[in-house]
Amino acid sequence: MVSRSYSNLLDLASGELPSPSFTRMSRQMPRIMTVAGIISDLDDDPSESVCSDISSSSVQHDRLIIVANQLPIKAHRKTDGSRGWTFSWDENSLLLQLKDGLGDDEIDVIYVGCLKEEIHPNEQDEVSQTLLETFKCVPTFIPLELFTRFYHGFCKQQLWPLFHYMLPLSPDLGGRFNRSLWQAYVSVNKIFADRIMEVINPEDDFVWIHDYHLMVLPTFLRKRFNRVKLGFFLHSPFPSSEIYKTLPVREELLRALLNSDLIGFHTFDYARHFLSCCSRLLGISYESKRGYISLEYYGRTVSIKILPVGIHMKQLQSVLNLPETESKVSSLIKQFQQQGKTMLLGVDDLDIFKGISLKLLAMEQLLIQHPEWQGKVVLVQIANPARGTGKDVKEVKTETYSTVKRINETFGRPGYDPVILIDEPLKFYERIAYYVTAECCLVTAVRDGMNLIPYEYIISRQGTNNLDKVLGLEPSTPKKSMLVVSEFIGCSPSLSGAVRVNPWNIDAVSDAMDCALELSEGEKQMRHEKHYKYVSSHDVGYWARSFYQDLERTCKDHVRRRCWGIGFGLSFRVVALDLEFRKLSMEHIVSAYKRTTTRAILLDYDGTLMPQSSIDKSPSLKTIEMLNTLCRDKNNMVFVVSAKSRNTLEEWFADCEKLGLAAEHGCFLRSKRDEEWETCVQFEECGWKQNAEPVMMLYTETTDGSTIEDKETALVWSYEDADPDFGSCQAKELLDHLESVLANEPVTVKRGQSSVEVKPQGVSKGLVAKRMLTTMQERGMTPDFVVCIGDDRSDEDMFEVITSSVASGELISSKAEVFACTVGNKPSKAKYYLDDTVEIARLMKGLASVSEQSVNVLAFE
Repeated sequence: MVSRSYSNLLDLASGELPSPSFTRMSRQMPRIMTVAGIISDLDDDPSESVCSDISSSSVQHDRLIIVANQLPIKAHRKTDGSRGWTFSWDENSLLLQLKDGLGDDEIDVIYVGCLKEEIHPNEQDEVSQTLLETFKCVPTFIPLELFTRFYHGFCKQQLWPLFHYMLPLSPDLGGRFNRSLWQAYVSVNKIFADRIMEVINPEDDFVWIHDYHLMVLPTFLRKRFNRVKLGFFLHSPFPSSEIYKTLPVREELLRALLNSDLIGFHTFDYARHFLSCCSRLLGISYESKRGYISLEYYGRTVSIKILPVGIHMKQLQSVLNLPETESKVSSLIKQFQQQGKTMLLGVDDLDIFKGISLKLLAMEQLLIQHPEWQGKVVLVQIANPARGTGKDVKEVKTETYSTVKRINETFGRPGYDPVILIDEPLKFYERIAYYVTAECCLVTAVRDGMNLIPYEYIISRQGTNNLDKVLGLEPSTPKKSMLVVSEFIGCSPSLSGAVRVNPWNIDAVSDAMDCALELSEGEKQMRHEKHYKYVSSHDVGYWARSFYQDLERTCKDHVRRRCWGIGFGLSFRVVALDLEFRKLSMEHIVSAYKRTTTRAILLDYDGTLMPQSSIDKSPSLKTIEMLNTLCRDKNNMVFVVSAKSRNTLEEWFADCEKLGLAAEHGCFLRSKRDEEWETCVQFEECGWKQNAEPVMMLYTETTDGSTIEDKETALVWSYEDADPDFGSCQAKELLDHLESVLANEPVTVKRGQSSVEVKPQGVSKGLVAKRMLTTMQERGMTPDFVVCIGDDRSDEDMFEVITSSVASGELISSKAEVFACTVGNKPSKAKYYLDDTVEIARLMKGLASVSEQSVNVLAFE
């Protein structure tokens, strides 16, 4: 069914019905959304439906929209003199390869991206229709000047160097931040979003965005469709927080990525750096549950995927079987093996991060330290053209050429050049032939997101039966290969049999090259077998299916959540709540407060009445006044429940005569200022402190910014002012340590918000709630209004007691107005939430004003 909105995408100026081929394509296209979440009514008129009788019976597949800077398409001008273009698939594109891995029978794939060639505006409509009909591709056309500022400007001069650990300390070392380039980056991402809007069915389709060119795109899509199913995979490194923090738009990019449902990285290091940035810059911590890492972002679960991409096995094996490959391998054997020379191979882009010059220096060092290899070992360096342009690329070229020239002049002889530099583009089969004949492959990049060269080398060395004949090997001969890889590339962790090196250490790389040459045949065979087993089973199809399955798993709860957007611009985010979990309405609670006559009010202190970030924790005069107003209302019983000691609470709330206080999480309790403190739980002398305090002292000395608070019945180790990552790590260790030391003591060890606390068994804030409700019932004051507000894990005990009391009808009437409310939108046993302490203060002030009016009315009467 073709809607008018979709026809407008192609601007079918003729006004006639689409061609049959377009009609066939449209059956697999979505109905176009004209308003977020609302399907256009334009298709409802049968007279305007092109194929409504067919679409209802067509087989439905999951649909995946793959979005990247470039489409997997090659474009060429027609050479027969006619106007127009010819298009073909780019078989080397990862985007095309991952489609093969997903399987055409199960998932329909649509691509959105740019073409490598510039298309004149007059030809764009025709090109769009051709690509859509023939390739299921939706081209994004970016004006040349804007694209230059976007790609060659912000992407290549600012993001790419920074993500590869190059700080712009001077104009020569990467580009300084340029606001106009950033604006171009945002504008292009917005254009991509508009293009996706034209083809997406947001309720059903999945969207998979690739790489750093489109990092703010998730925000634009999430803003249009709150429940869009959205994955993002970063193919470059993600730098450490110390590097990333230098980016002026650091928070905008982080928040944009967090508008995805699933974020993928090649290695744990990259994911760890991203999570650290979220913790340090946004205060968002992650958790690992049943093998999955995730963050809670305004009620949405953002999952983290760690899996390196693989190679396309079928494509590589088909190239290995080509006659051209066999012919090239035969000529290389004559050039090297039959001349008594051993080939070392390097295949790299000619850019500053691939470490070509460091590899050449290591080769020079090898020939100096091991003269026996002179005349026998040749380094073939294939230098692919750099993807970017600029002064740094020219410098790399100059240095590479001069170094090669120096080595060949020093160690060369007639018929022997120690280094052969190939700087002309090679066909894929030619490169594969070099892999097949190379004794060792060297990848010494100083920083690289993934790098699939080692994987291609391993599969090529496994060879085929025909290549075995060319190489003079028996079919049963075990295969062998050797790899020397940099520690700083994404594939390194998965290649445990490779010789890993620090590429900056020339001597170490030289020694690794010698080791690779000297290693026994059996050792080389075992390393090859180990690598081949991994690479062949973790191909691009495995990677794509695994990511897609995790994206499905992460998005399955979308329909069970209520969503709405908040924030402007790139600060936009979606708040997602369970259907029963909602924001507490001021009008609702005030109305209930006015109607009721017996009220129970339970308030946590730190993080509820007082912001966690406040240095002075004592209550303000406004807070004291508000509490006194609530307490003067004879219909109210008010309790403040805190982890603080009773001495501290006595001092802070000395002016509150009728306020109930619970100290040390409910261990001590009193209903009014003039009453004695009660002990809610019987506990023995705190002899356990003699064992616990030295352990806490040890962690305090080794964790800068941490403190110990010694209470009457508890000990608290706080790391609120420590480094968040280190403090969290130390807290986990301390928790385990204390549980071991205090295993036979009548205490519990619990992790709190930036703290670890040891307290007597049975003590919880839930006891306070139960004691308060029981006391009110004994006095014949069963409450018809209950409000309980808290912010952390310890307050969940209060929520649980109140919820169970309502369900049983024992302590709270089933008709009572009950408001269990947590601070911040997060998983909780409470049914309501408020965003922060400011909203809590506004709410309590509203309730106090109602009480004040009623007290004044009674006084007047």
